[in-house]
Formats: sequence, C-alpha cells, structure tokens
Amino acid sequence: MKIAIPVADGQLCMHFGHCEQFALVEVEQDGAGMKTTYLTPPPHEPGVLPRWLHEQGAEVIIAGGMGHRAQQLFAQSGIKVVVGVPSDAPERIVEGYLKGTLVAGENFCDH
Repeated sequence: MKIAIPVADGQLCMHFGHCEQFALVEVEQDGAGMKTTYLTPPPHEPGVLPRWLHEQGAEVIIAGGMGHRAQQLFAQSGIKVVVGVPSDAPERIVEGYLKGTLVAGENFCDH
C-alpha cells in the first residue's frame, strides 16, 4: 500500500495544495516495514495533484486540510482521503493510520 502525505519541513503540511513535497510511504503487505520516498510535486493547479498522486500509485492520502474538488477527484480514482490530521512526522502518521489510532477531525481547509 502507498500512502501520500503532504509535507513541509519534514512534517505534515496543514494545507494539501501548498506543500513543498509529498512523502510517499510504501507499507509492506503485513505492515511490518515501510519505506518513505520524498517527491516534489508539479506546480499546483486545480486537478493536477490528484492526477499526479494517482500516477505515483497512491492509495491513501492523509492531510490536514484539502479542498472539496480535490477530494472528489481522489474519490473518482478510488483513492481514500483522510483529512483533519494534526501535523507530525509522516512515519508516525502512517503508523497511527495502520494501528487505527490516527486522530482525524475536521478538514482544516475551508474551501
């Protein structure tokens, strides 16, 4: 499974479209190991990031905040979106997601 997390300064970036990079965390099937790759996204324009992350093989997107249009585009590609997650290191976020302890709340994006 590949999980994408928008990051800035090594931590989850609170706004999906304004991140410096994406951490693409590849989790082994049994959940025993993970490998993180940092990718620089293409310039932010409506619809570009969902298509690009789909091309990278992302199956789950975890973010602090994300616009409704981006969420719809991910849903159309069969990619699960989790929003309202507080900033932390990508690996800790993925560990919480896998264990079912990740705290997700309201979308931090208001558009």
